[in-house]
Amino acid sequence: MLQPKRVRRRKVQKGRIKGNANRGHTIAFGSYGLKSLEPKWITSRQIEAARIAITRRMKRQGQVWIRIFPDKPITAKPNEVRMGKGKGALDHWVAVVKPGTIMFEVGGVEPDLAQEAMRLGAQKLPVKTKFVVRRDLVNQ
Repeated sequence: MLQPKRVRRRKVQKGRIKGNANRGHTIAFGSYGLKSLEPKWITSRQIEAARIAITRRMKRQGQVWIRIFPDKPITAKPNEVRMGKGKGALDHWVAVVKPGTIMFEVGGVEPDLAQEAMRLGAQKLPVKTKFVVRRDLVNQ
């Protein structure tokens, strides 16, 4: 599972996800990408499940890039604990994804195989997604 090696603060506030992605919204490494269409927190488990689904479908051909990283700690209190007494302990890590963020990229495979792999990976994620192709490949 992905998580930071060390962090500045153990616990962070919840925050709000406003607006579209300003960074990470273009394909930078591969030829095909999986773009988020809605704002959401994506856990490290979901990222790992999508990665496994994509790589299994590609059968070790090509290359996969994960463009999001879970760097936000989420806390939770145990079940049946009364309110108050401070913030809960760290439970899991999430990546904050805005609409337009490229979450996964694939290169070195045929377009139909890439699209099928991304479709299988998208099923593991809690956001609506779109399969995108790099700009210079669209014209060919």
